Amino acid sequence: MSPPSRRLQTKPVITCLKTFLICYSLIFWFTGVVLLAVGVWGKVSLEAYLSLASEGGTNAPYVLIGTGAIIVIFGLFGCFATCRGSPWMLKLYAMFLTLVFLAELVAGISGFIFRHEQQRCIYLPLTCINCSVCCFQLHCCGVKNYTDWKDAPYFNSKGIPRSCCRENSNCTDEILKDLDKAGKEVFTTGCFALVTNVMESNLGVIAGISFGIAFFQVFGIFLACCLSRYITNNQYEMV
Repeated sequence: MSPPSRRLQTKPVITCLKTFLICYSLIFWFTGVVLLAVGVWGKVSLEAYLSLASEGGTNAPYVLIGTGAIIVIFGLFGCFATCRGSPWMLKLYAMFLTLVFLAELVAGISGFIFRHEQQRCIYLPLTCINCSVCCFQLHCCGVKNYTDWKDAPYFNSKGIPRSCCRENSNCTDEILKDLDKAGKEVFTTGCFALVTNVMESNLGVIAGISFGIAFFQVFGIFLACCLSRYITNNQYEMV
């Protein structure tokens, strides 16, 4: 059994570590709430752009929502484990933080490495679909420009889609079937450049947040492991 003075010196350290870890867990829980919110926002606001990555759409918003929900649960678990002072719970919490760190690190690196592949995945669907949502929301028409529609079967029967028309323009069927006349009434900028800019700007924010959260996990892992070790040693010294 260790001297009482040594145990008295250990308790303030444990209390300090508990305070830091509870604060960390609350911040971690909040990041889960943020991911949930971003996932819901992405599903509602960015689905039109994210769906261009493949003809069948994307599960990115659902991944964010699921990840956010798991983080919220484990954030609360971390607070509970810290308050209970259970070494095995703290080790489990540290293991989860390690998995989150590795997953976010791999996701961030993969997204950066394959960012050009994502542009090619967006380009191909744009060449074969009527991107009416993009035309309305991004004020664009065609892939590179509005003249891309001349090679589409749709153009032979109906001309350029009305979704390409500018506001308060005089878009008649006759004008939409004439590229020269339509150039004065429709958006002339292509959708590919605008869509990739929107995607890259949002992916940059998401990647930055992911890397920030990933390295934030390292601090939590350190706190959880240290607190578990101090509590275990303190219990051993009291025997």
